[in-house]
Amino acid sequence: MGHPGSTKTALVTGGNRGIGLEIARQLVRRDFFVIIGARDAEVGAKAVDEVAAGSRRAACLVMDVSNSASVRAAAKEFPKLADNLHVLVNNAGIYPDQDVDILRVTRERFDEAFRTNAFGPIEVTQAFLPYLRKSAAARVINMSSGYGQLDGLSSHVPSYSLSKLALNGATILLAQALRADHIAVNSMCPGWVRTEMGGAGAPRSVEEGADTAVWLATEAPQQLTGLFFRDRDEIQW
Repeated sequence: MGHPGSTKTALVTGGNRGIGLEIARQLVRRDFFVIIGARDAEVGAKAVDEVAAGSRRAACLVMDVSNSASVRAAAKEFPKLADNLHVLVNNAGIYPDQDVDILRVTRERFDEAFRTNAFGPIEVTQAFLPYLRKSAAARVINMSSGYGQLDGLSSHVPSYSLSKLALNGATILLAQALRADHIAVNSMCPGWVRTEMGGAGAPRSVEEGADTAVWLATEAPQQLTGLFFRDRDEIQW
């Protein structure tokens, strides 16, 4: 289970590309055993090869965070890879708002965004909570966005904005509920990053986008919980 030389285990949903892949890569460098959550086993295996480079410090766990049955199945498979979970990075997300605004967006588009971006992280946290509770000081990191801030909401990005606003609310509620377990739960904004989602014109690298998540996973004081961060600094909801 895991790698015998690794001291901690992390699960990164959507860890097969973009910011998630970079978070996985940086955590492997910090001696974590990293489990990459991916919807497709073959894609996930390629990501494992990329971040682990034959070191056995990574593995793939097939999981679609928008599908309850898939999340439950992944949680049942998890003990085959590790005994406990120190860090959960709820990174998987979608940006479905091309060519719509709040006056034209459909209920189906909202359903899709909320199912993945808000309800997915809640359900994944619930499903993997038994493993988080086995760690002395576990951490949950939710990948949010400036579009989820109250003063960052955009009528041109309706389903993404509101789903990330809901994710921020879920972060507050989960932090309240898990405080007694000494599990820190925080949201973070990576900024506008050059990924498939962010586009080639984005000003920030994936390394910059991943930095705050890695800091929250490794160096941030454990007592910081129920907060929203960008560039390692607390920001307003």
